Amino acid sequence: MESAVDGQQLGYLLSVPAGVDVPDAGWPLLLFLHGAGERGDDLSRIRVHGPPKLRDAIAELSLCVLVAPQCPAEAWWQSGTLKALLDEVGAFVKVDPARIYVTGLSMGGYGTWGLLASYPDFFAAAVPICGGGEIGRLWSEHDTGFELDGLLQARGVPIRAFHGEADEVIPVAESRLLVQALQELDADVDLTIYPGIGHDAWTRTYANRELYRWLFAQRREAD
Repeated sequence: MESAVDGQQLGYLLSVPAGVDVPDAGWPLLLFLHGAGERGDDLSRIRVHGPPKLRDAIAELSLCVLVAPQCPAEAWWQSGTLKALLDEVGAFVKVDPARIYVTGLSMGGYGTWGLLASYPDFFAAAVPICGGGEIGRLWSEHDTGFELDGLLQARGVPIRAFHGEADEVIPVAESRLLVQALQELDADVDLTIYPGIGHDAWTRTYANRELYRWLFAQRREAD
């Protein structure tokens, strides 16, 4: 699918459970953010990694609304655009507002942390993989508007972060910095570091069925 979202033309994959009744409260929704290598205008590239690739193999994924946008070439994830996309999807698909989740890898890991910082009361849980917060520390030409103070407002959101110890693309210190800041506030946040693993911390993470059982069991408290 394709839509003008928040002033930007954005292509995305949308999967909705088929052959089963819609729950009274609506479907859980998972937003998946790909990495820099999948940018462009070919939506098939989004299925290379993560939930879009594994949807038919993991039962929990087949019973959620899966939204997987594609970031335009040479661009970076922008929180306002992503939130506008979720609002658009929610206008024509019945989604449970207490069960909206976000995950992403690499550039999508940055996007995940950024969404938590921008909308700290929106998500029920998050799984950022080999990402970080302020992208300008690594790529000074990009500005995502990330603010640590905003992320700290998301201390009520359960977060499971993952990173490879030997990552030479995005150092594990990027994840450690954010996780430790939240842990100081007694947030429900955990960082799994894979010894000897480089940038690809996502293959084993997304293949772990227990992760999805944990993720979809989380609910956002009513306002």
